[in-house]
Amino acid sequence: MPIPTPEPGLVISYAYVWDHEAQSGQEEGRKDRPCVIAVAVERRQDGETLVTVLPVTHRAPEDATAAVEIPHAVKQRLGLDDDRSWVVVSEGDQFIWPGYDLRKVRSTDRYDYCRRDFSGTFWRRFGHGTRRIELS
Repeated sequence: MPIPTPEPGLVISYAYVWDHEAQSGQEEGRKDRPCVIAVAVERRQDGETLVTVLPVTHRAPEDATAAVEIPHAVKQRLGLDDDRSWVVVSEGDQFIWPGYDLRKVRSTDRYDYCRRDFSGTFWRRFGHGTRRIELS
């Protein structure tokens, strides 16, 4: 399966390094996890796409403003498990697409969880648009 076009709302498999892990010197994510593309920016000078992802976790946030719970119906549509999950909005990672931390979803040949994404009502809860941005 080819690598998908990065679009806001697309859920990908990614070796995410948490901020606290990076601060302790860790450079590689401990496990591959679902992450939501929040921003995809194409740079005019070189045509590269800069992507910002937000991690998905099963751990309930201590601060309710730090994450948004994913509705069960959205998780089912994406093919995620039935446990409660949150998209962490208090931290993220930025990289040039596709980057070496993009991973195939376990037991598939895909890099994204499905062709459907976090569009619509749920995505608007983040306060993000769903368009590509071009930088000069």
